[in-house]
Amino acid sequence: MPSSPDSVTITVLGSGTSTGVPTLGCHCAVCSSPDPRDSRLRPSVLLRYGGRDVLIDTTPDFRQQALRARLERLDAVLFTHAHADHVMGLDDVRPFNFRQKSSIPIYGAPEALETIHRAFEYIFADQAHDSSVPRLESRALNGSSFDLFGLEFLPIPLKHGRTLVYGYRFGGAAYLTDHSSIPDESLEQLRGLDVLFLDALRYRPHPTHTTVERALRYVEQLAPRRAFFTHICHDLPHAETEGGLPPHVRLAYDGLEIVVGR
Repeated sequence: MPSSPDSVTITVLGSGTSTGVPTLGCHCAVCSSPDPRDSRLRPSVLLRYGGRDVLIDTTPDFRQQALRARLERLDAVLFTHAHADHVMGLDDVRPFNFRQKSSIPIYGAPEALETIHRAFEYIFADQAHDSSVPRLESRALNGSSFDLFGLEFLPIPLKHGRTLVYGYRFGGAAYLTDHSSIPDESLEQLRGLDVLFLDALRYRPHPTHTTVERALRYVEQLAPRRAFFTHICHDLPHAETEGGLPPHVRLAYDGLEIVVGR
């Protein structure tokens, strides 16, 4: 679904929780479901606009996600935080370095970039390498908005349990994954949206994630035109869960494409 010069195409690369769905060794109804929307890779989205491809998070499934999305270039990566299910596919950006013959900027909170530098020490070490490693330029965020290829991105602080993480507002959309609560000052930055992505792990409470019920309260409070729930575990069958949601609230699923204005 190509975007026009005045729009952004959001492709959901993964809509699942940290273990993905099916979950290893599980034979529940959702993990055994024939509905392709119940198969959920780890959470990530791809933004396409103005001939640029920008990724939010490099999950352990990134190679599979990139192949499915037919990703042929990668212009930047934004990180929400540095948990394993959001960063461990970083090495798989190397083919884009080869193709583009350039480095790729990566953006994130200073703490997230510090963790990524430790986890991938071989990438960032100031030494000669016997084999290829990703060529990356780390750019620390300070909470202020920034321009990326003509599109303004606003980092949105969120609470993920006791951890501070970022969501991102861009154009007419905002992508918030992995949050247990949204601070009041961040709520004020999320009004007037066309599309809002929210964490909605399951119905039962969780110490670091939002429930479906709480996500619905956020939708009611913020009043986006459309809302999509993501970071979904195997407690939520797609069709059955959507049947109990308001018409303007849907579950995200892998491969979903949405176009929003810039």
